[in-house]
Amino acid sequence: MQLQRYLDVSQSGSVDEFRHQLVGFANHIGFGLVSVALMLERPGMKAAVYSVSNRPSAFEEVSSDATDSLRDPVVKRLKRMNVPFLYDKDLYVAEGAADLWEQQAAFGFKTGIAVALHLPAHRHFMLGFDRDQALPKDDERLTRMLADLQFLAVHAQDAAIRLLVSSDDPSRPPKLTPREIEILQWTLEGKSASAVGGILHISENTVNFHMRNIFRKLDASSKHQAAIKAMSLGLL
Repeated sequence: MQLQRYLDVSQSGSVDEFRHQLVGFANHIGFGLVSVALMLERPGMKAAVYSVSNRPSAFEEVSSDATDSLRDPVVKRLKRMNVPFLYDKDLYVAEGAADLWEQQAAFGFKTGIAVALHLPAHRHFMLGFDRDQALPKDDERLTRMLADLQFLAVHAQDAAIRLLVSSDDPSRPPKLTPREIEILQWTLEGKSASAVGGILHISENTVNFHMRNIFRKLDASSKHQAAIKAMSLGLL
């Protein structure tokens, strides 16, 4: 059942299981190679990049040139597009990068499909399936493949963030509890601590306790600042 395959990916309990589930999904729709990258942009710091793949180690050795990455038409599309797309030799030739395609094709990267999700908190998730056979000519099958990739990316990005980013990594957005989010949302509506307590059936002191925790987690000194940070991090 295809739905179960999506759930298996999203519920992976380890990086190895995550890789195994992604490869299984790719094989199921006719692809042998999988590449996942999660990028976290950090103001004033170098972006943190986490990746999972089953790419041959020999390919990793010849594909580490940063200049080549900047020229790669697939990479360029992933940076600016939010919808899945397909690629083959023609794309590389059209953009003057046929030499890159020749280099990658030797390792099975002849054609593929890819998608990027540009998420809150300056996070970017990229997922690609590749193979050495031509893609099907049938539009319906191609559309199904692209839809599968898009839906899979939605499930996989959550697992990637959970599994690839260490909980003590300062680049990872802080977590607010459901109660803290609830209190902050009501505060944004202009409700006082006393009013929020009445709505949620808790004491004013409890509301203030949660607000102090919110300030600490978001490194904020006011309700207004906390709300802005929470929204910018995609927590609200």
